[in-house]
Amino acid sequence: MTHTRAALLLAFAALMFSSGGLMIKVVDLSPVAIVGARGAITAIVLWFYMRWPKFTPEFTSKFTWSVAQLGAALGIAGAQFFFVLATKQTTAANAVFIQFSAPIYVALLGIWLLKERVKPADWLSMLLVFTGLGFFFAGDLDISGLWGNVNALISGISLAFFIVFMRMQKDGSALESIFLGNVLCALCLPFLLTQTPSLADWGGLLFLGLFQMSIPFVMLSVSIRYLTALEAIIIQTLEPILNPIWVFLVIGERPTPLALVGCFIVFATVFVRSLRLSRAD
Repeated sequence: MTHTRAALLLAFAALMFSSGGLMIKVVDLSPVAIVGARGAITAIVLWFYMRWPKFTPEFTSKFTWSVAQLGAALGIAGAQFFFVLATKQTTAANAVFIQFSAPIYVALLGIWLLKERVKPADWLSMLLVFTGLGFFFAGDLDISGLWGNVNALISGISLAFFIVFMRMQKDGSALESIFLGNVLCALCLPFLLTQTPSLADWGGLLFLGLFQMSIPFVMLSVSIRYLTALEAIIIQTLEPILNPIWVFLVIGERPTPLALVGCFIVFATVFVRSLRLSRAD
């Protein structure tokens, strides 16, 4: 697979990931219950995707329990769990914006753990992405909800570790990490037992587990083999931009003019970055 195809695959994964905000609004359950149910469904789908119906030697050999495998599992579980806490304790804009400070941490961790050199074009891309996100959420950010902001920061750091540890497994199968991470999220499943989901809620949970998580996670595990950690997280910044667009299309919440400017900056940055990658193929 070329750099270009990997970038496009990850961009499509970001599109599918971004539908989560809308579906979580539709599902009338507590956020922690949603994390548990979504994690359980995703783990089951990935289990069957990897064709592991029994505990065979081939099955157990897939779990190396390496630092990279466990680190990525803890990273994705932490990113999801702390993001849920953040959205309950601060504004949605704060939670998304602070979480997607992750490119900075990915750049630093990539230099330290992966020995991947950060090029001037990478730093420029990060600057433009943060500028675009700033425009997008201008007027919605506030300093209230201190613990929510702290949890969003932890979520962003967790996301960065997930991307870096996934990149460490580029020559192997990284789906095991994602599977283990969602098993950890499924530990929140008991919170679902205290509620009474409707038929619509179950439909929303199935959508979240299958289409919003499982399929894009498979795409991510494939594309990360051909992209640097920083390239991957820059493309992933399409997710917080696309998330409210879904809400606008379905619910009708209109973005502000500044948000549209920010959206254009992020899309243009990712497009130009992908174009540069295609010329390098």
